[in-house]
Formats: sequence, structure tokens, C-alpha cells
Amino acid sequence: MKTLFSFFIAGLFTLVSFSQGNSEFKFDTETIDYGKIVLDSDGTRIFTFTNIGSEPLIIDRIQSSCGCTVPEKPEKPIMPGEKGEIKVSYDTKRLGGFSKSITIYSNAKNERKIIRIKGYVEKQKSLEKEKNMLSEN
Repeated sequence: MKTLFSFFIAGLFTLVSFSQGNSEFKFDTETIDYGKIVLDSDGTRIFTFTNIGSEPLIIDRIQSSCGCTVPEKPEKPIMPGEKGEIKVSYDTKRLGGFSKSITIYSNAKNERKIIRIKGYVEKQKSLEKEKNMLSEN
């Protein structure tokens, strides 16, 4: 009975250690600052990361903090030592400041990873004002 119980406990520890994964993200940057961007401009940016773990990194899903931010996950596993990309598109038809979080769910040691985007969308400068500044009176 003691032997059976010992095997059960050893199996449980093995299961727990394998479920924690040996994959890990290392992002070039965890926050992308768009700075000031013009209304209706390209809102696509790319986060680059490396799998610094010893097992393939599998991203299950990615969720943004609002519908104005659309992330795209890699479809294939990222092998140890390889780089991967997460493409994020922000809707630049919304004026003003923004700060959004993107949550990544994966098989990494830390199952949830949060990355962020921020910036400020402003109206395009008036061409007429620029003309007046350049013209001679």
C-alpha cells in the first residue's frame, strides 16, 4: 500500500512539473509607443519576441482590452531560440490618447503575458495653414 501511494505521489509531482511548461517569452519591447499619429493612418505595429525556453512555444489565443485593437497570433509553434511576431492593429479613426493592453495565453512558464500599446491620434495638419506659412506676401 505504501509503495502504491509513493508511486501516486511521484506521478503527481511529474504531472505538475510538466504542466508548467519550459517555454518562455523574451520580447524586444513589451510596450510600443505610437507617439503622435495622424487620424486614419496605419495603426499596425509588430511585437517581436524570442522563445528562450527549451520547448516549443504555443500561443493559444490573444485577447485585447477593447475592440479597437486587433492582435494576430502566430499560427505555428515557435521553436526554442526562434523569433516570433505578434501583429497588432489599432483603429486610428478615434481621436485622442489611447493605452491598450494585449493579453497572450500560451504554454509558457507564465501562462498569461501582457504587452501594451499607447499613443495619441490627432487630426491631420491643415494644408492651408502650411501654404500660408510658405507663401510670400
